[in-house]
Amino acid sequence: MSELSDRIIDLYERHSRAWSDARGTKLIETAWLERFCAVLPTRAVILDVGCGPGEPIGRYLANRGFSVVGVDSSPAMIELFRGHLPDQEAVISDMRSLALDRRFDGLIAWDSFFHLSHDDQRAMFSIFAAHAEEGAPLLFTTGPQHGEAIGELEGEPLYHASLAPTEYRSLLEAHGFEEVAHVANDPACGRHTVWLARRL
Repeated sequence: MSELSDRIIDLYERHSRAWSDARGTKLIETAWLERFCAVLPTRAVILDVGCGPGEPIGRYLANRGFSVVGVDSSPAMIELFRGHLPDQEAVISDMRSLALDRRFDGLIAWDSFFHLSHDDQRAMFSIFAAHAEEGAPLLFTTGPQHGEAIGELEGEPLYHASLAPTEYRSLLEAHGFEEVAHVANDPACGRHTVWLARRL
């Protein structure tokens, strides 16, 4: 199924508006975002990896007084992001080759990182580390166990993958992050499997 991961960018590019409309502005992630924000410095600059249209997470962070740098591989998503958050920075880039030569006070990869293949997910931890200031929190979502799954976007197959929790922990440790919290299938967050870590 991993060949479907190569179609993700095109899929979101063609269906960006439909996805944005379906996502809407309702936040079920507030509790996790609050934990993330609690360890950010005042006027933090946050890197949102796979930012999509900037609604609702990017707006939530901006409304908290933080600066958001949104990164997405889909130009159509970045156009929506710029429309929703014109005062924030937006960058078109594939997260797998991201090299901004900057470090950020916090990083988020919410419902984006899990579209990558297993090997691409493993490679992302060096990219996270290269963009994280000392003490920066990293918030991301995965699946609950090792495997692949196919969802749907506008009637087309939508790829997801996950490593095992033990491997995520090993990757975090190997790249200078400590685990802060992890909940699999969090019932208070739409059954998301969530990780919060912090750069040492």
